[in-house]
Amino acid sequence: MPSFAIHPFATPDTAGALRDQVRALVAECEADWDAADRANSWSIADPGFSQRLGREGLIGMIWPERYGGHGRDPLERYVVLEELLAAGAPVGAHWIADRQTGPLLLRYGTEEQRRKYLPGMAKGEIYACIGLSEPGAGSDLAGVRTSARRTDAGWIVNGQKVWTTGAHVAHAILALVRTDPGSERQAGLSQLLIDMDTPGITVRPIINLAGQHDFNEIFFEDVEVPRGALVGAEGDGWKQVTAELALERSGPERYLSSYALLRYLIAEQGGDPAVQPVIGRLTAELWTLRQMSMSTAAKLAEGEDPVVEAAIVKDLGNSYEQAVPTAIQAVLGPDFDSAGASDLARTLDLLVQTAPSFSLRGGTREILRGIIARGLGLR
Repeated sequence: MPSFAIHPFATPDTAGALRDQVRALVAECEADWDAADRANSWSIADPGFSQRLGREGLIGMIWPERYGGHGRDPLERYVVLEELLAAGAPVGAHWIADRQTGPLLLRYGTEEQRRKYLPGMAKGEIYACIGLSEPGAGSDLAGVRTSARRTDAGWIVNGQKVWTTGAHVAHAILALVRTDPGSERQAGLSQLLIDMDTPGITVRPIINLAGQHDFNEIFFEDVEVPRGALVGAEGDGWKQVTAELALERSGPERYLSSYALLRYLIAEQGGDPAVQPVIGRLTAELWTLRQMSMSTAAKLAEGEDPVVEAAIVKDLGNSYEQAVPTAIQAVLGPDFDSAGASDLARTLDLLVQTAPSFSLRGGTREILRGIIARGLGLR
C-alpha cells in the first residue's frame, strides 16, 4: 500500500546556505529571463545557465565524486531543485540527465558508460532525452514497437518516438526498444543509450500552441548501435524504466510548473479580498503536494522503488497545475485583460495554452490511475 508518512528526511544544516547560493545565482542571471518563461521552466533550455550550475556543483549533486558528482545528501539536491523551479530558472538543457539518465546509469550502467557520460552531465555540458512514447503506443509503454535487431557488432534500430522533451538539444537518448522480435507487452524490452549524432537519427520539432519548442518526434532508420550501448540486462527494460519513471513522476516539477502564475497573482492582485481565498486554497494544496513529493523523494533516497506513490504525486500534481490557471482565470473574471502586458496576464495566457500537456509528460492519467489501482489491489 502506498504511504506518505514523513520519513526521517530532516532538512540538513546546509539547506539554508544552499538556498542562499541558488538565490544569489538567480539574482545574477534573471535579468535575461522572460517573465512568462518562468512557468514550466524545467522545459526551457539554456546551456549557458546549465554550465554555470555545473561549475557551482549544483548538477549531479548526489553522484559519486569519481564520476564528477559531489556526494551530497539527496535532500540537499531537492532543496536546489525546489529553489530553481520556484525561481523559474531555465534548467531544461540538463534536467533529464540530472534527474533520470545519470541515476539510471549509476544503477544499471556499465563502468564505461558512467565514465563516458556522467562527468560531462555533472558539468552541465552533456544533455540527455528519454525515448519512451510512440505514435501507436502513447503512454502505454508495453506497446513499444521500435525494434533493435541484433548484429555481430550490436543492434540495428528502427522505429519512431514522439513527445520526446529536449531531443533537439540532447547529446544522447535513452531509448526503450524491443530487442526480442517475437515478444509482446512488457517482455523483450531493453534500454539502449544512443548518441544523437549517430547516422540515421532524425529529430523533428513539435511546436505547442504558444509557439514553444520542447517536444520532438524522433525517427530511427537503420541506426547502427554498438553492443556497449545496452544499459542493464537485455530484456529488463520494463523493470528499469518503471524505476526510472518514479524519478520523473515525483519531483517538485510536479507541483511547481504553474507556480510563477501564483506568484504573479499574489504580487498583482493579492490585496483583493475576492482573490485571497483562491490564493489560500492554492497555497494549501501546493504545500500538501510538497509534503507528498518529499516523502516519495525520501523513499527513493533509501533505495526503494515507490512506483505507486510517484504515480499519485504526478496525478495529483498534474491536476493541481492544470487547475491553477483555470482557478485564477475564473477569479479574475471576464473583465481582466488576459492579452495585457503584465507578468500575470502573459503567464496566464501561456499556461491556458500549455497546461493541457502537463498530464501527457511521464504518463497520462489513465496509465497512472491503472498503476495506482493495481497498487491498491483494486485490479
